[in-house]
Formats: sequence, C-alpha cells, structure tokens
Amino acid sequence: MQTIGFQEAVEKIGAEDPRYHAEAYTFLRDALDATLKRRKKSKKDVPSHVSAAELLEGFRLHALQECGPMAITVFEYWGVRSCEDIGNMVFNLVRIGVFGKTDEDTLESFREGYDFPEAFVQPFQPEPRSLSETGPGIVGREA
Repeated sequence: MQTIGFQEAVEKIGAEDPRYHAEAYTFLRDALDATLKRRKKSKKDVPSHVSAAELLEGFRLHALQECGPMAITVFEYWGVRSCEDIGNMVFNLVRIGVFGKTDEDTLESFREGYDFPEAFVQPFQPEPRSLSETGPGIVGREA
C-alpha cells in the first residue's frame, strides 16, 4: 500500500467531509508536533501516543501562542467551533491513515474538552477593576 502525503490526505478528506478548512488540519498537525516537543522537554521515555486531553491542551496552547486573541475568529473561519470539531478532524486523519489511535481513543474524549470562548477569548479579557477609589463597584460622587 502506498502512503500518501499530508496535503494529499487533507485534500481527500476535504472532498469527503468539507466541514473544515484545509488550514485547520495543518494547524492541528502543528499543534500535535508542538505538544510532542513540549512533552519531550518535560519528560523522558514517554510514549509517542497523545491522549485527547493532552492534544486538546496542546491545541489550546499552540493557538494562544500562534494566533493570540484572533484564535477564535480564525477557528470560526476554518469551521472549528468546539473540541468535538477537533476530534472530528483527528478521526478524519485516523480514517485516512495519517494519524493513529488506540482502542481507548474516542470522539467522546474530545467532547469532554473545554469551552472555546473560555479557552480563547477569556485569556485576553482585561482584569475587572473597581469603578472608584471609594470601594469595589461603587461609583463615588464628590459633594
């Protein structure tokens, strides 16, 4: 059996399942690579398999680093609106033979991920501040 390249695999997936932009798959692959590099720096003799929770966290960290406050906007454009969408992309890549999986890997594992606005918008929100010096949340009026 001849193996196909990543871009060819993504094109094939896109023809069968057009929900996600090709760039989303490239970003997912890059997030996986970054996750494996981060893991290698922190531990020794670790398996190469990445769990759904670890991949989701790696995806989140990679997005914050690479896209900053535009992450959620970019993902929306790519059709990626939830952790379940990330799981769908992973399983599309598994189906085509680009990614591997274990018996424990399920789409449900991705559904249990994080809330996108909380993960990608909240880190860039300003800290709440008191409206006045007279007390928290109290607007003072000078006499």
